Amino acid sequence: MSFLERRYYHYAIAVAAGLFVALLGRFVFASTGFANGGGLLMLCFLLLIPMALGAVTAHFTPGYMSRTWRAVWGPLCTVLLFLFCALLFHLEGMICVLIISPLFLFTSWLGAILYLAITNDKPDKNRTYTVAAFALLPFLLAPLEAQLTTPTDNRRVENTILIQAPAAVVWQHIIRVPPIQAQDLGPSLVDKIGFPRPVEATLSHEGVGGVRRATFERGVEFIETVDLWEPQRRLSFSIVPNTATIPPTTFDEHVTVGGRFFDVLRGTYELQPAGPGRTRLVLYSQQRLSTRLNPYAGLWTGYVMSEIQRRILEVIKRRCENTQQSTACR
Repeated sequence: MSFLERRYYHYAIAVAAGLFVALLGRFVFASTGFANGGGLLMLCFLLLIPMALGAVTAHFTPGYMSRTWRAVWGPLCTVLLFLFCALLFHLEGMICVLIISPLFLFTSWLGAILYLAITNDKPDKNRTYTVAAFALLPFLLAPLEAQLTTPTDNRRVENTILIQAPAAVVWQHIIRVPPIQAQDLGPSLVDKIGFPRPVEATLSHEGVGGVRRATFERGVEFIETVDLWEPQRRLSFSIVPNTATIPPTTFDEHVTVGGRFFDVLRGTYELQPAGPGRTRLVLYSQQRLSTRLNPYAGLWTGYVMSEIQRRILEVIKRRCENTQQSTACR
């Protein structure tokens, strides 16, 4: 075996060792015993498993390779291979893979750097003990973390748009939303990662107590009960997912609306005067987020909700302005 072949052989062993730790962690933390504590959304999985992946990859990477390879490129390749396997074998959906990618990359690098700093100029036995500690720590701490109460945050996401139409026109376009075509919404990253597009919103009757049915693609439906009705000023409603119509394959369990970790509680439209014949339309929603890493998870849920709301407002704006132009031409 030539030096180059031996080099790639040793490097493949290092990546395989790191991959083994990550896959083992994925299956263990997804098991019933850990699921009650949050499963794959536990900090021990999201932070310590990728740190272990980085440390193990650095440990098995030959010492004659540069520190950059051991601390950066090695963990990077191992994380990417783990995420590829998660998608290939349907262990996780695209949404979850996208969300955890930045965390796994950063903490794997951190694990590799810490391992190299701790074991610098240390004998082989010390290096073995150190990498074993990195590999075992997530599993040892997980039962303790499972006893902790998961924090719950209530968050608000708000979008605003200026419409060249009076409030009377805008009001008629928000109480009910006729069917929306895919081309009306335009492209968005939320479509590519698997979120269904909004389709329409119906209303049983006008006034408090009216029930809006907001439907999305792939059988997703939300029941919205109106509890605030101020014509041409404000429309507000509670939101409950219609779980009877949502197929279990539509959402990954970790991002299911109305699930253990995330829920949308309320929606509100506000119409504000913005000058003659103009209306500023505000749409905001309130969500519940219950994870071990709410600040980070909130960045993603906030982005997705903002994109959904922004696109709905864009559709309403075009329809209102088209209506206004048609009326003016008569």
